[in-house]
This record gives sequence, C-alpha cells and structure tokens, in this order.
Amino acid sequence: MLFRKGVLMVLEIGRQLDDSASLGRAVDDLLGSPTLLALGEPAHGIEAFPLLRNELLAQLVARGYRSIALEIDYFAASTVDEYVSGAGMDLDEVLATGFSHGFGAVPGNRELLEWLRAHNAARARQDRVRFYGFDAPVEHSGAPSPRQALCSVVEYLPAALRPESVRDLDALLGDDADWTNEAAMYDPAASIGNSDRARALRSITDDLASALRTLRPTADVAAHARTAQGLLRYHAAMASSRPDRIATLLGVRAEMMAENLLAIVAQEQHRGPSLVFAHNAHLQRAGGSAGALVARTLGDRYAFVATDANPRSVPGTLQGALAEATERRALFPAAALRAALPPSIAAGEPIVRGHLPLQPAELDSADAVVFIADTDGRQRWPDVTGDRH
Repeated sequence: MLFRKGVLMVLEIGRQLDDSASLGRAVDDLLGSPTLLALGEPAHGIEAFPLLRNELLAQLVARGYRSIALEIDYFAASTVDEYVSGAGMDLDEVLATGFSHGFGAVPGNRELLEWLRAHNAARARQDRVRFYGFDAPVEHSGAPSPRQALCSVVEYLPAALRPESVRDLDALLGDDADWTNEAAMYDPAASIGNSDRARALRSITDDLASALRTLRPTADVAAHARTAQGLLRYHAAMASSRPDRIATLLGVRAEMMAENLLAIVAQEQHRGPSLVFAHNAHLQRAGGSAGALVARTLGDRYAFVATDANPRSVPGTLQGALAEATERRALFPAAALRAALPPSIAAGEPIVRGHLPLQPAELDSADAVVFIADTDGRQRWPDVTGDRH
C-alpha cells in the first residue's frame, strides 16, 4: 500500500511532456534561467535521449540560448562548429572527425547538426548557435602526448615571454609513442608519467601557463594550456600503483571537463546561456564529477536534469514508479520526487551496457528528472566504446 501511495504521488507531481511546447514550459516553470543547463542521459546510444536533447535545444534557442556542448573532445569539436556555422564541408566527414569516441555514429547527432546549420544560415554571426565539446582528449586505451598542446602555447607566446626552460621541450617530449603506449593504462610501470622527463615537463608547463597569464590569450590557446597541464596530470596518475589509481584517472578527467565547461560559460556569457549534454554520471552534483565541480563555481546558475528509461521496469523500483506515472515521457521535480517515494525504494537493473540506472539517492544531486517510457531501450551504436561514460 505504501508503494501504491508513492506511485500516485509521483503521478501527481509529474509534468507530462506531450510535445515540444510542453517541454519548454516545464523547463521554464521548474528550472528558471540557469547560465548552464545540463541534460544527462543514463547510457550512450539510446536514440530517445539525443532526440530529447535536440527537441529541448530548439526550445532553449527560442529562449536565448546560444551554445551547446557535448561529451566529445574540445578541439575535435571545432570542426563541427565550423560546419554548423556554414563552412563547405561534408557532413559524413564532420561526424567522423569532429565527434571523438565514436559519437558521430550515435542516432540524433546527424539531425542535430542539420538543424544547427539550417538555423544558423539565416542568422548574423553573433546570433548563431555555437557548438562545443568539453571532454578531455583521453580514450580507454590511454592519453596522447602533450606535444601539440605545449607547442601551441609556445608558438603563441612572443619570444621575449617564452621561459628559458622551453629549450629542452623537444628532448623531454621525445617520441610520441612513449606517451601513447596502451600497456600503460593497465600497467603503471609501462607509463612515462612519473619519469624525470614528465616531471620536468610539468614544471615547464607551469612556466608557460604563468607567462600566458600576462597576456589575453585566445580561447584555443588557453584551452591548449589547460589541456597540457591536464594530460600531464593524467599520465602521472597512470604511472601510480596506488589502489585508487582508476578513481584518480577519472578525477583528472572530471577536472579537465569542468575546466572546459567553465571556459565555455565564460566565453558565451555575453551571448546567452548554454546547454550541455552528457552521461548523467558526468553532470550530477555528487562526488567529484564535472557537474559537481562546475556547480561549486556557478552555484544556482547551474541546473541538472537527469534522465532514465526502462521498457521492462519492475514494480517496486524507482524506474517502476516513474513508468507508471507516464505513458510517453514526463518531467519530475527531483526534491518532490524524492519526498514522494518510499524510503526503502531501490533502483532497477541496467538495460544495456553502460546504462547506470538512476538511484534514489542521486535525486539529491539533480534539479529534475525526465523519464522516457516510450522507448525500446536499444543501443544503436557501434560496439567500440559502448560502456564509456
């Protein structure tokens, strides 16, 4: 009886998202006007979530949003931004090269770029919707050499501002293969990250960052400086044999993601708010996620909407209660949802690889939840990075 009462309360607080207009109104009513609105997904490759993102973006652009950031490499995404701004490029090539981690094959991304390009075509440059990536350039197999990032900063600095330490840069960087050794992800001893060379490079990178602060660098140069520092921290973590090694790697990646997001917000603040779309795990306010780090700086100017789905929801679970409250999709205020549920309620089981079902305790780190009931939950994505979060 307690669970049935909880289901009825959940039904009462849900806002049914029957069309695009109702989606826009629900976001207005429940979230106000954040500087950065984060929309999560519980797994990559399930078509319903990118399509929700596309629909939401159209509503947000009508309300003054002028940029979107996805969970792809910051630098690779510049190719996508050129395309949606009107550059003469092949869409298939843009999807293949501008989306890191294989995300160009995710359903909904082609449609997103087509919509952005068509929308921007009729707008002045200052009113176009910009496209960004905010992820670090790291993969399951490891991380690249910091060479490109460091050299970009050195080349930007006037000769008079270049620290003397850069004369040793090429020798310290050595062969890129020293950095990209895939064995290092699993064997700390195979990593270059704690070598004398790497430690010297960290010192040089600090010198370069200090010199850069005396100028007003472009956004790309500032990003190269951040990336160089982050990559060297990442390689150092790969060289560690501590039991929390993987957690440290994830933490470094989260820091790099957060730094990129805050840079995007700063760059876009004069034009309008931004939408960011990524896995729920990156955007929630809990722990050391990128969302938690960004929220510490932005406060209530950061809003997070978590999402979930389960076409085989089990009664008595959080997903079961949400499924009973909508036939299509609905948005629930997170605090009210938490209060309406029995304290003992548990989460359902994963439906695909990489799916992290929303946990009741995670409602505390979200502002709202969207549950999508009318999806088969199938993962339509090449099985190369299907469990990447």
